[in-house]
Amino acid sequence: MLLEICPEEMRFLDSVRAFVADEVLPNTREWESNTAFPDTIWPRLGELGLLSMTVPKELGGAGVSCVAYVEACREIATGDPALAMNIAAINALCAAHIVHFGSEEQKRKYLPGIIKGDIKLAWGLTEPDAGSDARRVKSVATPIADRPGYYHLNGEKMFITNGGKANLIILIARTSETELSAFLMETDQAGFTLTDRIHTIGVRASNTVRFQMTDAIGWHTPCSFEQAISLLYRGRLGIAGMAVGIAEKAFELTVEYGKQREQFKRRLVDMQSVQNMIADSATELEASRLLLHKGAVMFDRGEDVTLISSMAKLYASETANHVTNRAIQIHGGRGMTFEFLVEKLWRDAKLTEIGEGCSEIQRMVISKNVVGK
Repeated sequence: MLLEICPEEMRFLDSVRAFVADEVLPNTREWESNTAFPDTIWPRLGELGLLSMTVPKELGGAGVSCVAYVEACREIATGDPALAMNIAAINALCAAHIVHFGSEEQKRKYLPGIIKGDIKLAWGLTEPDAGSDARRVKSVATPIADRPGYYHLNGEKMFITNGGKANLIILIARTSETELSAFLMETDQAGFTLTDRIHTIGVRASNTVRFQMTDAIGWHTPCSFEQAISLLYRGRLGIAGMAVGIAEKAFELTVEYGKQREQFKRRLVDMQSVQNMIADSATELEASRLLLHKGAVMFDRGEDVTLISSMAKLYASETANHVTNRAIQIHGGRGMTFEFLVEKLWRDAKLTEIGEGCSEIQRMVISKNVVGK
């Protein structure tokens, strides 16, 4: 699909590309080693409009199309997948939640700081017993009698992306035996306790945590569970963009390496076994981009993207894992060393098959939409 991107958004994406080349890719190993992004990254992201892509211009945000959003996620992932993951989630699940479901008072209070990068965000759904089965959430929200709209939150969340840095967390909690909803919870309060920094094998710079809520105060955003979860559809396109970016970078490095490396008096790229792997990777990459772009275009047209977002996320994430695995194979023993970036991309790629709905859930969504309920 040939994308038509307006000049303003082309300039935006050009600035993202320059940012990745100058400030992201040169630092990706250091950020991974430190298992953290520098605090200065947030105002810089705000300055570039990368924290407000889903915030309309009339509310002060960048207000870009879904096409530009997924392309930005893709570009950033070529430099640092962990940063792409954070940006994808912050835009699709957090900032967009306040835009769509926040009250006017909530928008006035939080959006200016979010746009600038002064307020750092996280989205809190997953719990020890609630992952793919989101309705198993056990965290409870109890109305505070003398504070309309405010609730006491009790429970535990885990695998929360950027949770250790967030000033504000949009989280899902149970309001009754059958109903769940979403709440805004500031982390600078006695009821919020970080209990564990979760270190992962990939996307290590992301501050992923477990936390406890003990009568923490949350501000209700008037929406149903189904409405809050619907934001995952654009989010899945963002993770698909991340997956494509990972695969593109690994593919680029592999072809480059294959042209330089010789064995048996031939370049690797002149060997049929390597050519087969390159051909498979190139084809899967092209198909992933087409699914990604189709989903983004459909979203911008206002069409239902439930099915296509799952297809794009499923195929792109599995492509990222196939391509990075082949990259390691073609690099041979060198691919298993920290000297070559393909090993990091290989580790980072795995998250895309798990985060924002694992591949098994995507297949379930696709099947239900194809067969009918």
